[in-house]
Amino acid sequence: MGFFLPILFGVFLLFTVTPPSLAQLPPAIIIAPAPAPTPPSELCNGIFLSYTFKVGRKIPPNDTTDQPYRFESVLTVLNNGREELKEWRVFVGFRHREILISATNAIIVNGTELPAPVGNGTILGGDPVSDLKTAIQTAGDLKQMTARIVLVGTQFMVTPPAIPMPSNISLVNDGWLCPEPIPSSPLSKREIMTCCKRDPSIKVNTTITSDKFLPRQSGDLTIMYDVVRSYAQNYLAEVTMENHNALGRLDHWELSFDWKRDEFIQKMQGAYPTVVDATKCIFGPQSKIYADLDFADVLTCERRPIIVDLPPTKAEDSTLGKIPSCCRNGTILPRIMDPSKSASAFTMQVSKMPPDFNRSSLFPPQNWKIKGSLNPDYSCGPPVRVSPTMYPDPSGMPTNKSSFASWQVVCNITNLKTETPKCCVSFSAFFNDSIVPCNTCACGCVSETRRTCSAESPSLLIPPDALLLPFENRTSLTVAWNALKHKTLPDPMPCGDNCGVSINWHMASDYRGGWTARITIFNWGDIDFPDWFLAVQMKKPAIRGFEKAYSFNASLLSVDGGVNNTIFMEGLPGLEYLMAERDEQDPKKKKVRVPGKQQSVIQFSKKLTPGINVAERDGFPAKVIFNGEECLLPDVFPIASGGGRRNGFTIAVLSILAIFVAAFII
Repeated sequence: MGFFLPILFGVFLLFTVTPPSLAQLPPAIIIAPAPAPTPPSELCNGIFLSYTFKVGRKIPPNDTTDQPYRFESVLTVLNNGREELKEWRVFVGFRHREILISATNAIIVNGTELPAPVGNGTILGGDPVSDLKTAIQTAGDLKQMTARIVLVGTQFMVTPPAIPMPSNISLVNDGWLCPEPIPSSPLSKREIMTCCKRDPSIKVNTTITSDKFLPRQSGDLTIMYDVVRSYAQNYLAEVTMENHNALGRLDHWELSFDWKRDEFIQKMQGAYPTVVDATKCIFGPQSKIYADLDFADVLTCERRPIIVDLPPTKAEDSTLGKIPSCCRNGTILPRIMDPSKSASAFTMQVSKMPPDFNRSSLFPPQNWKIKGSLNPDYSCGPPVRVSPTMYPDPSGMPTNKSSFASWQVVCNITNLKTETPKCCVSFSAFFNDSIVPCNTCACGCVSETRRTCSAESPSLLIPPDALLLPFENRTSLTVAWNALKHKTLPDPMPCGDNCGVSINWHMASDYRGGWTARITIFNWGDIDFPDWFLAVQMKKPAIRGFEKAYSFNASLLSVDGGVNNTIFMEGLPGLEYLMAERDEQDPKKKKVRVPGKQQSVIQFSKKLTPGINVAERDGFPAKVIFNGEECLLPDVFPIASGGGRRNGFTIAVLSILAIFVAAFII
């Protein structure tokens, strides 16, 4: 029996270890794996946008009240629609005082260079690839359909694990509607997304092939960059600036832009760089590629050159001039003044670098900026490829010749209230012997002047004679005048307005049938203003009564959709030149500086404006614009001396009646 026990135990183990056959098992229930969720981008049949926060960390200095942090994020633009998206532009609503340090494959479209403060949001555009093709055009090639922009910057006071997400992302191209962005998943705090679709009210061609070029846009100022000759290693570009704003202009314009591919300028006609220097080419990669080139003949190798116009004396110069619309000292007028002077142009020979050594590799410069000496500020968008510009055939044949390639840059006047004005206005009236001067520091105050005067104290009333003196010579007159008025003077005295141009609006008379105003322009700067203009916007009751100006050429102009709401004035022949400040020429007078000056009386009628109260605010301008720059107006208006009515004749009559009544009572 003891012999069989081990054998029986071994047989038992054999049956327990050996698995049963498949035939002996019950049928199994096989559960299929759950399908992967469809990515949100594939559910969008338009332009898919997403913003993903990647990482953030604390950076020096240590400051508990205003701690900076580095952030890295990714903006994605995906074209899932039926039409090619040309020149994509996306608004990112930054809101934590961000400073954008770098953005791969993108630029800030208003021309701002990085690093740039973007705390109020910014618009990004593609660079160098700005067009996104469709899946239909590329058989679903995501590389041609997608733009992926890696953003690196600094933000303030959003401490990890909190995440500094933007308030909004949206496509700003014309004709697209974007709903408010949402998180990519219910629990996601690092990614927001939206799907932009075509505005249904706009009809578009959604065929597989689309137009090759975008339509030309309108703006206050447009710049055309036309390649008129193209060679393997260089090309000839013509740059044309045109003014389209009735109240916009430029004086002594300066144009700047960035070369992105190591280009440099060999020659120019019609304009010139402010710095002529080829040093950066000699010590850069250009000297290796152009080993046989004499860089002494190269104009500039600056990555960001500043271009200025030539004087009229160079207009017929065979080397520097001979370009239509050039050589006017940088003056671009509104078309209402002179259409032939509303544009400025120049040409430049641009040398390229590898790998662009072929005729068809053409890339315009980026980050365009233009400004004038006393003009409005312009914000310029990126260059947009448009249809080639057509020129009259130089051979004289009745045909047109097209450029090889054309780009358009659109610039618009900015109206930011934080900008410092460049001109100011003072008020005065026949019923008050004081002048309400320009505001303290109306055009800014530098730190040096703040040490000797007060930038916060309101300006003091001044006598009429003081308007003819520079501010630094007005002190004694102002002190004496305010002493007569029994006014307490602050210590230190208020600072000046520091404006290069000041304008006095004087209400000269107010009678039953009408009223008059005298306007005087003072140029305290060191720059002459040829072909100046002045625009005055009045309130509706007053503007309807305008009749004429006596010493200016004046007319009514419709601006901003209004109906003749602006008086546009310019100098008559022989008076269109506003001189700069200069020394007094009369040897009998004290040696003081005197301003350039222009003056005229403007006449208004009351026939169409019954009930107008001229002496209150109706007789003073609501906006004054000199050479396109809006001037700062005073905060207060003149009041009648002694608190009586504003009509001098009425005051005199009342005085006589008072004397007569007093005599009768006695």
